[in-house]
Amino acid sequence: MSNPPPLSAASYAARINFVIELAERLHAYGTTAQRLEGAISAVAQRLRLECEPWSNPTGLILTFSDPQRPPGEGDTTRVIRLAPGENDLYRLAETDRIAEDVMAGRLGLAEAHAQMSVLDKPPTRRFRAMQVLAYGLAATGIAGLLRLPWLDIGVAGLNGLLIGVLVQWSETHPRFKEALEAVTAMFAASVTLLVAAFVAPLNQNTVIIASLIVLLPGMSLTNAVNELTSQHLVSGTARFAGAVTTVLKLAIGTVIALYLADLFGLQAHVRASRPQPEWVEWGALVLAAFAFAVLFRAHRRDYPKVMIAAASGYLISRYGGQAFGSPAGIFLAALVLTAAGNAYARWWNRPGAILRVPGIIMLVPGSVSLRGLLTLIQQQDIDAGQAALLAVLNILLALIAGLLFGNLLLPSRRNL
Repeated sequence: MSNPPPLSAASYAARINFVIELAERLHAYGTTAQRLEGAISAVAQRLRLECEPWSNPTGLILTFSDPQRPPGEGDTTRVIRLAPGENDLYRLAETDRIAEDVMAGRLGLAEAHAQMSVLDKPPTRRFRAMQVLAYGLAATGIAGLLRLPWLDIGVAGLNGLLIGVLVQWSETHPRFKEALEAVTAMFAASVTLLVAAFVAPLNQNTVIIASLIVLLPGMSLTNAVNELTSQHLVSGTARFAGAVTTVLKLAIGTVIALYLADLFGLQAHVRASRPQPEWVEWGALVLAAFAFAVLFRAHRRDYPKVMIAAASGYLISRYGGQAFGSPAGIFLAALVLTAAGNAYARWWNRPGAILRVPGIIMLVPGSVSLRGLLTLIQQQDIDAGQAALLAVLNILLALIAGLLFGNLLLPSRRNL
């Protein structure tokens, strides 16, 4: 096999095109603004380009110049409109590997482009089926972690499966995707209300939230505040607005179902019951961790790492919360998982997101924000809304503090 041509032989346009494609892919795979801009700047510097990247949740602006030319002579600016990214750990890891190989001289730009193009192959039926199953498993797992009765767990799992089907269907129907959160919330709430009215009482709001757990924007809220603290104000504000909009759409769908039930005289029986023994919680933790490994689209060889990270975040926050208080437990979990992700990136030369993202997924405040909004709407009580807002702020502050101090405890040599 012949050695790839040196980067010095690549044209100015070819180097720019590689950086642009790399930026688009990192954006599509859920990379936050500060990490994306840091990674792109590092790659551009190795390719002997001067690049000023600017990232936000729906686009990129990349300005290039050639340091070997007079100022202004070879300047190029690209403005790219993109859809908000989704976490895809396998493609993120592969893109990171390709970029590392290019910078190390093991791969030419043409070969790198060809390898990146392979990542665009359409999802198989098996992949889609696994995603649908993971939605059901995640809802079942979260309901089990909350120690709900078996009927509640079953209803949440069924809702999760059917929501997974709707999510997959929306991938090929863009107009439906705009209303996806509202429709799925209305559907999950309707099924829950029907079961509570005609079968047996349920923990109504908790079952609805467990059913919608994967659609809740807790990770987006956390990333938004993280970007704001990193002085990426435009990106953080936009991401925060998107997360709040998602919560509102979920609440709208749920409220529509509640209104229709009241309109038709449907009397749902509500109870507050957490009867499950401790072993159910442990089994549910394994189930939820596996579901998030699938939903984050990790490679099969990374499943054990992702599952251990997700379970560790939950366990550290739980036992740390019992010992020192809930915010302290969340802070400790975020700190440990951030440092662990940085260590993994530093010593194994792979994206720390493989540990960091699943590690904090069970800590994020999405469910608390939706529960608070539903309570506010149902009870028409401003005090309930204020209590929910304070709970969300406490979780966010503890999370961000853990992320910041985790990066201080063990800084990463890599942006991803």
